[in-house]
Amino acid sequence: MTNAELNDLKQRYVANGAASPATAFADRAENAQVWDADGNRFVDFAGGIGVLNIGHRHPKVVAAVKAQLDKVMHTCQTVMPYEGYVKVAEKLSQITPVRGHAKVMLANSGAEALENAVKVARAATGKNNVICFDGGYHGRTFMTMAMNGKVAPYQTDFGSMPGNVFRAPFPVPYHGVSEDEALRGLKMALKTDANPKDTAAIVLEPVLGEGGFYPAPTSFLKAIREICDEHGILMIIDEVQSGFGRTGKMFAIEHSGVEPDIMTMAKSMADGMPISAVVGTDKVMDASGGNSLGGTYTGSPVSCAATLAVLEVFEEENILAKSNALGDKLAKRFATWQQDFDCIDNGRNMGAMAAFDLVSDKANHTPDAELAAALCKKARDNGLILLSCGMYGNTIRFLMPVTIEDDILEEGLGILESCLKELVGQKASATA
Repeated sequence: MTNAELNDLKQRYVANGAASPATAFADRAENAQVWDADGNRFVDFAGGIGVLNIGHRHPKVVAAVKAQLDKVMHTCQTVMPYEGYVKVAEKLSQITPVRGHAKVMLANSGAEALENAVKVARAATGKNNVICFDGGYHGRTFMTMAMNGKVAPYQTDFGSMPGNVFRAPFPVPYHGVSEDEALRGLKMALKTDANPKDTAAIVLEPVLGEGGFYPAPTSFLKAIREICDEHGILMIIDEVQSGFGRTGKMFAIEHSGVEPDIMTMAKSMADGMPISAVVGTDKVMDASGGNSLGGTYTGSPVSCAATLAVLEVFEEENILAKSNALGDKLAKRFATWQQDFDCIDNGRNMGAMAAFDLVSDKANHTPDAELAAALCKKARDNGLILLSCGMYGNTIRFLMPVTIEDDILEEGLGILESCLKELVGQKASATA
């Protein structure tokens, strides 16, 4: 079917809240390229929102999925377990930097992992409260909507949110929130809203994802670890977007050396197959009763096969080094663009988790969300899939596969640059 025919079906049958605003329908893909139903080719700088760190349809993952399809597609692992689930659990236990010996439960999505992390924390501590952070994003289920640090579009139309969720500031000095202020806000939340004796967990992303790709300082993470230890609160680190090599390490928390009690992960864990995980210290993970965690599809055999293949690719193809090299290339280009364009500011990256902000006034860091939206649209019209994010909607984020070929990367960056020139022009000094 053509894009036009598929768009007609979308308009008639897909709920508005779930329908993509994009009008091109993906037909096939390879590494960092996608072709639509009309045969148009796109360079992919979105990676399925951080799901494709090793690229679309990595051959090793495709082969593992096909092989698993010839064996078992589903039994429900609580009815009859299978090798893939326990092998994934073993591998994740070995690579995840939580305190002590780690145990694992598998789920289907990032939101489901966060839901279960909260369940585990409440079971392990006997407490109810959860503290999250401004700008954080944890999912679209009711509990995770309450945990998100941004209202629109996630909570807007859905009524009252679950209780016992409290908020603290996230340190983003660029937007006027220092680390000291963030810690003061967290400590104040523990005094005014979330009594430590009733608080089960503090949950945060080591690098804000939807909130704008801002990394938490190591000293901030260490301070949270100390606060948790002081009050018997569990530290939950959400690595759904920042994990599996995006930041140049397997998990972003490894940059700090801090060991949380629980970690959640998903997205690039299986190169596009639906799976997520909660990994935590064994005593914490074993706190709830038998058959208290799980679900019909959790840890699907096919997704487990994909995960095991992804972990082999990381070892065989030096993905972490590629992530750091890609981050260096993006940082250099951002620095040049900041000189060439008055609208580009605050380029930043941790490995290949990279972003810059679009502003109307650099001196005052004035966000320009309209320009961000216009750039993403124009890029799409010119064959580049690009995403914005951030509390103010003005951050351009880069989630292309870490495995992107150099010529495809340069092509995509060139499209972005030409689109910017069309939208805003360049400084005279850059064109002279």
